Amino acid sequence: MSNLKFSNAVNRIEQKCPPIWIMRQAGRYHRHYQELRKKHSFMELCKEPKLAAATALGPMEDFDFDVAILFSDLLFPLDALGMGLTYPEGKGPTLEWQLNNQSQSKLQDPLKNKGYMDFQKEALIETRKVIGADKSLIGFVGGFWTLFVYAMVGSHKNDLSLCVQSKELFKDFSQRLLPFIENNIQIQLDGGAEVVMVLDTAAGALSPELYNEYVIDDLKYLAERFKGKLGYYSRGMQKAHYEHELFRSEKSPLSGLGFDESWKLKESFALAKCGLVQGNFPNEYSKELDFDSFKKKVESYLTGVAALSSEERRGWVCGMSHGLLPQSQERNVRYFVEEVRRFFA
Repeated sequence: MSNLKFSNAVNRIEQKCPPIWIMRQAGRYHRHYQELRKKHSFMELCKEPKLAAATALGPMEDFDFDVAILFSDLLFPLDALGMGLTYPEGKGPTLEWQLNNQSQSKLQDPLKNKGYMDFQKEALIETRKVIGADKSLIGFVGGFWTLFVYAMVGSHKNDLSLCVQSKELFKDFSQRLLPFIENNIQIQLDGGAEVVMVLDTAAGALSPELYNEYVIDDLKYLAERFKGKLGYYSRGMQKAHYEHELFRSEKSPLSGLGFDESWKLKESFALAKCGLVQGNFPNEYSKELDFDSFKKKVESYLTGVAALSSEERRGWVCGMSHGLLPQSQERNVRYFVEEVRRFFA
C-alpha cells in the first residue's frame, strides 16, 4: 500500500499517529469542488476520469489527507439496471421510475452493461497519477440493501417499511445485482484501489434479525471473493448487528469496518479483531461556526482516544462518522487534520 500509516492500520501494526481519511472529503463544503461545479455537472465530474481525479485531488492538496477515495456515486448500478439515473441541478439523485412488484419486470440484466462502470477504473487510474506516491487510494460500492432502498423509495431517509416488507423483491434485486457489483469491485481494484469500501448506509435501520436475513450472505460472499480487500460501513449499527463471525473473527476476510459516532473507539476495537477501524468523530461538529467551540470538541474527543494506548488502537483510521456535510467548515476540517497529527506526534 502506498501510505505507510494506512498499510499499518489495515494490517493492525502499532503506530502512534493514525492515517486520516473522511467520507465525502471531496464534496459540496469545499471551495475546490464548488469551483469545478460552476463549470461541470455532477455527472461529468463522476464520469469523466480526469475530472473525477481533479475532484478527488482538491482536498488531498488542501488538507493533506493520507488516503484519497474515488470520486463517484454509489447509485450508478441502478442506472445499469435501466432505472434512468439523473442528477438535476438543485435536486438529489432522481430515477425515472421506482421499483415495486409492478415495475420489477422493467429491470434489465446489468451484465449486459458489464462495461458500464469502466469509467470508475479510469478515474482511479487518473487519480493515482496525481495524488502522490505516498498517498493511498480506495474505492467504494453501495451495499445491496441501500441500493434497494434507493430503488424503491428514493432515499435512506424515507420510510423504509415498504422495503422491509418486500423480501422476495429484494431477493430478486440482489441476485440480479450481485455479479454486477462483484465485477464493479474488480474493476476498481484493477484501477488501483487498495481497498474497496462497501457503503451500506441504510442497513443499520434493519433489525439485527432482518439484517442477518437480508445482508450477511451477499456481504460474506463478496468478502471471501476479495479477501483482505473489502471494507464495510453502515450507519446506525448496534452490537447485535455485528454478531456474525464475519465481523468478529480474527480471520475475517474483511479488510476492516467503519463506525459512526454512536460507537466509542474502545468498543469498536473490542469487536473488530482484524483490519482497519475507521471513525468516528461526530461529523455534525464539523458544521460548528464557533471555532473555539469546535476546538474544544476536538480536544475532548482526542483526549478520550488518547486514553487508549497505541497498542489498544492498532488499526485506527481517523475520520468523521458518516463523512463531511455540505455545511462543514473548511477551517474545521483543516484544524481537525492538523490537530490529530499534533496530538499523536
